[in-house]
Amino acid sequence: MSLIPSFFGGRRTNVFDPFSLDVWDPFQGFMTPSGLANASGKDVAAFTNAKVDWRETPEAHVFKADLPGLKKEEVKVEVEDGNILQISGERSSENEEKSDQWHRVERSSGKFMRRFRLPENAKMEEVKASMENGVLSVTVPKVPEKKPEVKSIDVSG
Repeated sequence: MSLIPSFFGGRRTNVFDPFSLDVWDPFQGFMTPSGLANASGKDVAAFTNAKVDWRETPEAHVFKADLPGLKKEEVKVEVEDGNILQISGERSSENEEKSDQWHRVERSSGKFMRRFRLPENAKMEEVKASMENGVLSVTVPKVPEKKPEVKSIDVSG
């Protein structure tokens, strides 16, 4: 369920989530022809907002990112500042031949980056990532919760 209406660029981000580093940019695509090129003329993609699910299990934080058409060599998973998980990569644009006539271009290309601030219970030194069928899975194990020590005391009487 999205807490930001779709008129804010279709982003599905929870603004009330303190761990999300996604910020809606009101100027994204501003003053550019159809929002596809930035001022330097480089491609800027709608792919920038790669969709990521983050769920927490009792054992780990699990991230799943839809990255269709990308190979694992084109994706980077990094840990920054000890508790920030960064997923980034780039999809190359299609080679254009002079004789080609394009009728429609809907697939995006360019760089993407998503960052997530993880809570203190994350074991950032044990992060594992795998990619299968265009879905990147990143697992960040959690520090086991310390159970309170209970000591039974005999009641004398």
